[in-house]
Parts: sequence; C-alpha cells; structure tokens
Amino acid sequence: MEMSVTASPNSGDQKLEAPAKTATARAPNSSALDAWLEKVEALGELKRITAEVDPDLEAATITYLVGGEKSPALLFENIKGHPGHRALYNMIGCNLSRFCLMIGEEPVDHPLKAVQILQRKLGGKIPPREVSPESAICNQNIVTGDAVDIRTFPAQRMWPLDGGLYLGTGDAVVTKDPETGRINVGTYRMMIKGPREVGVYTSPGKDATIDREKWWKMGKPMPIAACYGIDPLLFLVAATSLPKTECEYDYYGGINGAPIDIFTGDVTGLPLPARAEIILEGFLYPDETFAEGPFGEFTGYYGRPSGATPFMRVEKVRYRTNPTLTCALMADGAANEAGLFWAALRSAGIWADLQKLGVPGIQGVWSIPEAAGWGITVVSIKQMYAGHAAQVMALAAQCTAGAYFGKYVIVVDDDVDPTNVYQVLWAMATRSRPAQSIDILRETWSTYLDPSLNPPEIRPWGSKALINACMDYRFIKSFSKRTKLSKAAYEAVVGRWQELGLTGTPPVITVFEDEKFPDSIT
Repeated sequence: MEMSVTASPNSGDQKLEAPAKTATARAPNSSALDAWLEKVEALGELKRITAEVDPDLEAATITYLVGGEKSPALLFENIKGHPGHRALYNMIGCNLSRFCLMIGEEPVDHPLKAVQILQRKLGGKIPPREVSPESAICNQNIVTGDAVDIRTFPAQRMWPLDGGLYLGTGDAVVTKDPETGRINVGTYRMMIKGPREVGVYTSPGKDATIDREKWWKMGKPMPIAACYGIDPLLFLVAATSLPKTECEYDYYGGINGAPIDIFTGDVTGLPLPARAEIILEGFLYPDETFAEGPFGEFTGYYGRPSGATPFMRVEKVRYRTNPTLTCALMADGAANEAGLFWAALRSAGIWADLQKLGVPGIQGVWSIPEAAGWGITVVSIKQMYAGHAAQVMALAAQCTAGAYFGKYVIVVDDDVDPTNVYQVLWAMATRSRPAQSIDILRETWSTYLDPSLNPPEIRPWGSKALINACMDYRFIKSFSKRTKLSKAAYEAVVGRWQELGLTGTPPVITVFEDEKFPDSIT
C-alpha cells in the first residue's frame, strides 16, 4: 500500500518553520480525525450508520457497494460485538472534494488542480512538534502486559477468503532505522494472531522491511508502534514511499502547513502521533513468524498467503474513550480506498520528476484511480520537437515516482484531458499506430501483489507498455483536423443551460476551433 513520490523541484529539499497561527480550540476528547470529520460533515459528505453492522464482511460489503461511485465517508457507529467503538470506511474513496480536505485545501473542480497543489506542497517539510504524553488523546486509557487484548477493537474481515481479521488497513506504522535514527511511518496490513500478537506484512524493499533486517542483524527485536484512528493526511503520507532518508512526519507538516504533534512512547522510544485514537507499542522478534493472509489487495485480487510474516508482540495499548478504527478497503475499481490519493500522489511525483529533468511542454499528468491507483499513467504534452513524445514516455515510466509497478504509460497531445478516460481512449484509437506507437520495457520494478505474473517467484520483475497516442509529429501540421466546438456557440449554450431545461452543470470545455470558416461558406 505504498508508492514512490518525489518532492517538487521548485521547493527543493527545504524544511520550513511552522507558520505562526492561533491553535484551534478543541474539546478535551477530540482527535485529529474528529476535526477532519467535522469538515466532512459540514460539506455534507459524512454518512453516520447507526444500524448494527457486523465487522465480519458486512461493513466492507456495504462500503464496496456504495464506494463504486462518488459517495460519502461511512461512519459505522453501532458495531456488532464492540459497544462503544466506531469504524470509519471510505475516508476518501473517489471523491475529489474529500481529497482536497485531506491535504488542507478547499475543494477544486478538476483533478489536475489538486495534483498541482499537492506537487507544490510536497516540496516543503515541517518537522514534528514534541508535546507531553499527558496531552495525547490516546493516553486516556492504557492497558499493559497480559491485560492486553487487541480483539477488543472491531478488526475487520473485508473479503470472504481473507485469512483472518485485520486490525491494520487504514493505519500508520512507526519504525526506526537503528543506524541512522531515521523514523519511518508506513501503512502495512496487520492480521490478528492472538490477544497480544498482530502480523506486520511488509513487502521486500519497503522501509519497515529494511529497518527490521537491520535490527535483527544486530540480534535485537525491532521496536514498532501501530496507530489507528488517524486523520487521513497521516494515512496519505504513511501509504506513500517517500525518499528512504526522509521522515513522513516532516511531509505531513509541509502538506498540513503546521507540524504534527508527537510524544515519545515509553515502551519503544518511538515518536508517536499525539492525536491518533489508538496506538499499540511492542516489538518484532527475530524468527518469530506465522502464516498470514491471504488478503484482498488493491489490485482487486487476493495477495498470496505468506507463511513467514513477522508478528508484533504488543506490550502496551493506548486508546481514547469511544475510539474510531480507520479502515481502508482494498478493492477493484473506484471502491479502492487508496485509488484516488495514490493516483494524485503518483501524478504529482511524475510531473515533478519530468520538470526536474528539464522536459518542456508537460500540460498534465494523471494516473487513473480505477486502474489500481497507479497501473496506468497518462501524460499530456504540447509537442515541440521530434522524439518529444517518446522521451516523455520513457522518462515517465522509469523516473523515481513512476518506476514501481505501473504497467502502462500513455502520452497524449495537449488537446486531450489526461483525466478524461474517454478522451484518452479516443486519442489511442485515432492517433496511435500499434505497429509503430507501442514500446515495451522489460525486467522493470514490480510487486509480489501483481496476479498476472506467474509463477509467483518472478513477481519482483515486471514490464511496461509505452503507448504514443499523440499525432505523428512528422505530419502534425497536416494531420487530419479534429472536430472542435465554437467557443462563442459553447458560451451561448452554457449561458442558456437552465433556460433550455437541461439538468446538472454543463461540461467544462477548454479546446475550441480557432480557425475561421472558409470563404465559400456563408
């Protein structure tokens, strides 16, 4: 549940001081998630479900059926077998408005505007701010030792063949590099093994895996903390592979415009988010593993079962009174909880990388959310020289932000909106020439979760198709003219939309015919 993203070249690698501003007054029993939910509810995009719902399959089924199109965040307030607990699903879903709230912005009317905002914000970092443990909302209730039973929380089974109940889906897991001291915050699936044991599945090459191997090579258990009931921005940075020398807390602060409050855990010594609602502290011990999974993953397929997944021995549980468990449904299509924000992050990262490499003419970058978040990336360019489209394809496919997993890179002309799948397919059908316009990259960086690669042992390596759906540059001046609307006629119709009895809002059109009628037409 991670991806690679680079910071904006305009801002470089700078760290910012937190801007001076008056702190928002909050109730004593208020979390960062509460503050975000208040904004979502004010926007009319929060659905409180008070009927009893079973965390075993039922909550996820509801989310999948609702989340296939633009839909509200779902707050389950009556969870079977877990009185006093709540579960939040569909935090962002495919809703651009809630994504904007996640990154601290007012809603925008086009995905590329959100991508550009995020690209700018990724360029700056604000380090976390230490606060006293007494001020941390998760310390309202503390359980230690043999009294710990993590089954108290409404862990979910999302799909019928999932290997067990998963406490960790919409989570933030904190680890530390024992050599450099770098703190990592990642998102990993966590299946319950027992009252004090929960699995931590991390893919090869991910930061937590590297940290764990270093600790174990030293003959020591790895300190680890798992956080739930987190605000979506923390989920966003945790579910994103930022540079391995960087701390995700710093990026949270940069996007938020103010530092995240942290306190030091007395069990692990790790910096913990003070406004998370649930935190587990413990250790991963060398050679202690169990058979974890399968788990319904972001591809819309089950990730293969793992017979050697490390598990966390939980020493301390901290939680607020009446906590909310954040849950992230991994699914096919628009119901994939991470689809939209992965798409936006990958788009922002590739756009920034192309700018950093000095490639001109980039009009927009969009990874299609419904294509597993990052399976297909579309780049719109204004062609400026021979080979321009081919250059963009190759660089977008293998730059830092685009190298992992993505299978298709499609380059289109500047009259095609890369966020509009119908326009992209039209360009592919009318401008690409299969024999000349498709290139293949082999032995690229892939994932064990890709079900198309078999036998599973080959899955670290994949391939990419590069599709040039631009007009042939050699004939761009004589290429068949596409049909375009008259700007004057378009504006006249938009002005009469309600008078004409048409519902909704008129489509936004930005490409118009700029040539005059031939003299022979009267």
